Amino acid sequence: MSTPSEIEIQLNGELRRCALGSTLLTLLDGLGRDPRTVAVELNREIIRRPRLGSHRLENGDQVEVVHFVQGG
Repeated sequence: MSTPSEIEIQLNGELRRCALGSTLLTLLDGLGRDPRTVAVELNREIIRRPRLGSHRLENGDQVEVVHFVQGG
C-alpha cells in the first residue's frame, strides 16, 4: 500500500511507486531515459514531448514507455 507521499502507477505492465507530484519527465529521468529517444503513452494516449514535464502522474495511471532503437 502506498503512503500519502507516494502514488502507484503501472509502468509497462508492472506496479511502480512514484513520489506524489511526479511528472512523466521526472519518471523518465528516474528510469535514465532520454525523452528524445522514447515514446510515452499514458492511459492509452500518446503524450507529446513538450507535455512530459507538465503532466503530473496520478494514482492508478497506466504508463507505457517504448525505447527507440537505432539500426536497419
